[in-house]
Amino acid sequence: MKNLKYRAMAFVATLMTAVVGMAQEVDNVIDEIIWVVGDEAILRSEVEAERKRMLYQGEKMDGDPYGLIPEQMAIQKLFINQAILDSIEVSDEQVEQQVEQQLNLYIQQAGSKEKLEEYMEKTIPQIRQEWRTQSKNQMIVMEEQRFLTEDVAATPSEVRHFYERLPQDSIPYIATQVEVQIVALQPKISQQTIDGIKNRLRDFTQRVTSGESSFSMLAVMYSEDPGSAALGGELGFKGRGAFVPEFSAAAFQLTDPNKVSKIVETEFGYHIIQLIERRGDRANFRHILLTPKVSAKELSESRNVLDSVRMDIDSAKISFEEAARWISSDKNTRYSQGLMTSERTGTARQFMDELPAEVARVVANMKVGEVSMPFNMKDPKTNRDQVAIIKLKNRIEAHKATYYDDYQTIKDLYEESQREKIIENFIREKQKETYVRIKPGWEKYDFKYPGWTSK
Repeated sequence: MKNLKYRAMAFVATLMTAVVGMAQEVDNVIDEIIWVVGDEAILRSEVEAERKRMLYQGEKMDGDPYGLIPEQMAIQKLFINQAILDSIEVSDEQVEQQVEQQLNLYIQQAGSKEKLEEYMEKTIPQIRQEWRTQSKNQMIVMEEQRFLTEDVAATPSEVRHFYERLPQDSIPYIATQVEVQIVALQPKISQQTIDGIKNRLRDFTQRVTSGESSFSMLAVMYSEDPGSAALGGELGFKGRGAFVPEFSAAAFQLTDPNKVSKIVETEFGYHIIQLIERRGDRANFRHILLTPKVSAKELSESRNVLDSVRMDIDSAKISFEEAARWISSDKNTRYSQGLMTSERTGTARQFMDELPAEVARVVANMKVGEVSMPFNMKDPKTNRDQVAIIKLKNRIEAHKATYYDDYQTIKDLYEESQREKIIENFIREKQKETYVRIKPGWEKYDFKYPGWTSK
């Protein structure tokens, strides 16, 4: 171990002498090596880029960014080095998916690709390539942390002792939770509306194949997929399982990037697809999505249907659970008695901020056991218009957590504290055995883990 450490020190000393002595000006900032962790360098330009990203995102910086950011990068390198030893890997598909989601979000916030490029002072391909590396590293760190803490599991006795030792001001406050059942009905779309959408998509296809317009330009102008429209309809490299079956079947039949698929119907609406590039089992596509618009008349007819259902429930002709099973178009709740499920916990108990906004507004004024009047809402998954009625099955008012009523919350809190201890101990141990050098002037900050400068 000592030999390794001394070899790293010699290598790094040579590296810093060469690179720092030959610092070059990039974007009006003199680039330089400011930290070295093991045999890996952290550059000032990397810190500046991350600081700029955090400012753009409005992320809170709990400390001076020139101390906070390099330390975070150094910690990341400790985990990545350990991940290599533990054979931790992440797939390219996972990385691409995260990059595309992040890029879509940034473009929406900036208003256009061009505005994002202007702010970041890089082209979209350059941003995408930079973020691939960042995202891959972040995902590897998360997987390594999960690997290190995977054996954490609390017994009821441990949870009870943890709860009993908690100071009163540390006992978590549980916000109001509700259990909600739903019957949702998507209005039947008229054939005239469907034909109109298909004609528009056929026109787009003709314009692309004739060379009159590019697929990407039409996607920017007309696609109703908020996640990809700003990117010219581009979806990023994904495997078959990343798409709904109908889309996947049509997309992966494409072999010629100059061709456009036939019109594909999915739960999201109607699509045309163009292949960009294949890489083994993964491929990058563009698509244009048009979603049928529901008329006021169609919404009114659906409300009338659900109002009749509501009256039948009130008169006990049918139960809410039966209505959910036989009438609801919500595939996620139809076979679970209409119960909406929390994505956080996987249970029927949900905090108000987890509910779709339209549902939360209605629930706020309901009594337990009451069935609502029909109301309009968007399908949370597809964003398509629908009408719904809901039943408030249970309400758990806001309260301080108790061991018996909120056992799972207390257990989660205890297990999280154990995981944090494992991660903190790992970092402190790795600090002791890893060569670290910080450029004079950059060691003055208050670090979360002071051991960086103790050697």
